[in-house]
Amino acid sequence: MDDLGHRNNTEGNEDDGEDTVLSVFPYREEDEGFIKVPGDVEENEEEDMEAGAGQTEKKACSGLGLVYTLLASLFFSVASLLVKKIDGIHAVEISAIRCFFQMLFVMPAMIYYKIDFLGPQGMRVYLFLRGFLGSNAMILLYYAVLQMPLADATVITFSNPVFTSLLAWIFLKERCTLWDVVFTMFTLTGVVLIARPPFLFGREFSGFESNYGNHIKGTIAAFSSAIAAACTMVILRKMGKNVHYYLAVWYYALLGFIECIVVLFVIDEWAVPSCGWDRWNLMAIGVLGIGGQTFLTKALQVEKAGPVALMRTTDVVLAFILQFLFLNRTPTWWSVGGAMCVISSTTGVAIRKWFNSTKQRT
Repeated sequence: MDDLGHRNNTEGNEDDGEDTVLSVFPYREEDEGFIKVPGDVEENEEEDMEAGAGQTEKKACSGLGLVYTLLASLFFSVASLLVKKIDGIHAVEISAIRCFFQMLFVMPAMIYYKIDFLGPQGMRVYLFLRGFLGSNAMILLYYAVLQMPLADATVITFSNPVFTSLLAWIFLKERCTLWDVVFTMFTLTGVVLIARPPFLFGREFSGFESNYGNHIKGTIAAFSSAIAAACTMVILRKMGKNVHYYLAVWYYALLGFIECIVVLFVIDEWAVPSCGWDRWNLMAIGVLGIGGQTFLTKALQVEKAGPVALMRTTDVVLAFILQFLFLNRTPTWWSVGGAMCVISSTTGVAIRKWFNSTKQRT
């Protein structure tokens, strides 16, 4: 999920990790410290995106941005794997630890750059919504990872760019084409193939990690994470360059941490991590989330958003590989088919925006 699930950078942002969550699919670029979301830009925003590298020469090293993207995908995927490997700790507590680490990293940067911790008065509502939705995307992603196969959860949350286009059409009055509808249908088909509801497929199918009840809970959580991440991207686009990048990450981490603490008290699911690998894994999840967001930001500073978006499809491939190598789970053909539908949709969204932005410039 930043990232989560993660983006944040999340994402995630995504942050999300993945912030995401962000986090989980957080295409974010830093332009003199201010927010930009080139992963979902429209045609007329490509020129702004190219200026986002500041003093960095975009062509300093051919392919460097794609290497950064691959590293970001690897960091996010390994973080999700570590979530899967932790026993006896609720997804909300894991999310709280991730947010805490993110706060530790962001706070010194905000003090150094003299950034107001509350942000511009007119943007505080958007910052609150961005933090609330982004952190929920991460929590839902981690919950999904604990309830269903790692690759299945990753595939479903990876569908958020498709929903971003639809939400931008509804709330930002951006153009919605027939292609957006087609990509959405492909994505929903992929989710159905992964969920395999009994009223469509019967009750004879295997490949679920535990019982089907947990599998469908994970599916709903992953789908909700994708929607929350898409809402986050729309809010980031609405804010534009009016707030500093670190401020958005700060709201994400702070609100996520507060929410997780409150929820843990309500559901009474506190657990002290066992000595040894669990504690190291929890710390590694926080560090990997920060590292993934950093590499993704660097990638978008030196490379166009289109190639970066396409390279992010490696998240799904890595999830299948890590699941097979470290969790000893062979994916079912239904999961592979669902993954192909989702990858086709997100790839189509990226290629269409890349093509339109290039055509607009020429």
